[in-house]
Amino acid sequence: MVELLLLTVVVALLGGVLIWWRRERAARDARSLADVQADARRWYERLGGQVMNLSGEDPAVRQALADAAERYHAAGSQLEQARTITQYRLARESAVEGLTYIRAARLALGIDPGPALPPLAAASGAGELTVPRQVDVQGQTFKAGPQPGQDTPYYYPGGQVRGRPVPAGWYSTPWWKTALGAGVGVLGGMLIADALFSPSFGDPGYDASAASEAVDPGDVGAGDVGGGDFGDFDGDFGGDFGGGDF
Repeated sequence: MVELLLLTVVVALLGGVLIWWRRERAARDARSLADVQADARRWYERLGGQVMNLSGEDPAVRQALADAAERYHAAGSQLEQARTITQYRLARESAVEGLTYIRAARLALGIDPGPALPPLAAASGAGELTVPRQVDVQGQTFKAGPQPGQDTPYYYPGGQVRGRPVPAGWYSTPWWKTALGAGVGVLGGMLIADALFSPSFGDPGYDASAASEAVDPGDVGAGDVGGGDFGDFDGDFGGDFGGGDF
């Protein structure tokens, strides 16, 4: 009888501990979710304030602000649908990416870019351009550099384009958008990437080993196009990237 009573007490205690532990875990998870949600909304609201208050007529400014507004709307949609910590973190990433475009617009306006931003997860290891670049691809000229200009109004915050690291900087055309698509657009975008960043077309001092490690072997490259003659690339680029694996 005593043993049965003791067993009942132990079972009751274990049950109580289990209920307490589940409640504590649920409360902890709820606090973590609330913290991540609040952080995502903070960056989203900060982006919204900048989008509403900045303007400019320069093409580089207008384009950067348009990209920032696009990320603002994307972050807002993600926040509306978010239910998990991962989803709120994705919304935060979109908002911070939008703020990188805001910094670019402010630099193009010649005003203080504001405080530093958290690093973008997508831009990790991509580096940034440090000198102007120019290359001819199938009769078209493409330019890139560390500063905005009339010929380079498109800012890219750095990231991976079909497995290839692309450094942050200003470009003459948003070729990465076509490279993220399908069909002919992919081919054209990746040919431009090859001309700008591949050691096959760059200065002999370019770090080919680092580039080959950073690029997905499955990417479309100049050497992967059957029957094509791409000898018209005029690549006068060296390996002048800041940070990343270039």
